[in-house]
Amino acid sequence: MTARAWIMAVGVVAAVAASGAAWAAADDAAGAAAGQKLAFDRAMGNCLACHTMKGGDVASNVGPELVGIKAKFPNRKDLYAIIYDEESRNPQTVMPAFGKNLILSPQQINQVIDFLYTR
Repeated sequence: MTARAWIMAVGVVAAVAASGAAWAAADDAAGAAAGQKLAFDRAMGNCLACHTMKGGDVASNVGPELVGIKAKFPNRKDLYAIIYDEESRNPQTVMPAFGKNLILSPQQINQVIDFLYTR
């Protein structure tokens, strides 16, 4: 392979990687926007009923403030498990089992996590 061909191949790989990263970022942003709607929707996620968070219209102290979530739960699976069925981890919780009780679908739970990771 000539030096020129090698440079062109590297450029193509870099362009593909960059477009993939841009696609993923756009997908994350769309998921976060959908997650915010779910989190603030009183008929769906209704996170504001128990949690205070930036952008919310109600202050609450039933559950912890939802801030710095990505730092608190760097493993997304841990946060998913809490939202899906916190009672399996903490039998004394008042948090609804959003997944187990079919309040939110797995896709919707992931969208809420996308949103919470921006907080």
